[in-house]
Amino acid sequence: MRPEDIIIKPIITEKSNSELEQGKYTFKVAKNATKVQIANSVEALFNVKVLKVNTMTVTGKVKRMGAHEGKRPDWKKAIVTIDTNPSETKYLSKGGKEVKVDKKYKSSIEEFMGA
Repeated sequence: MRPEDIIIKPIITEKSNSELEQGKYTFKVAKNATKVQIANSVEALFNVKVLKVNTMTVTGKVKRMGAHEGKRPDWKKAIVTIDTNPSETKYLSKGGKEVKVDKKYKSSIEEFMGA
């Protein structure tokens, strides 16, 4: 699956807006997506470093229209925690030489609020 197919849309509520300061972003995701796929999609789409992904399946509500009763579909929600203070990663290569990772990450998702 492509990253655009996994991340459907952001969920903007009062609770999700209050969690933005801790680096937690809430998305509606594809129902069959795994946590690893969600993390890779967010990193690819928004160029941020994902630390943690929490997922939950939200059950659809039962709605009535006159005498007829129906159920809305179930959907999946993901709360993605990103690294708000990204730093360079250093590790030792085979020869014992210290190597830095040159990938630059952003500290927030500007596209989340439509900016």
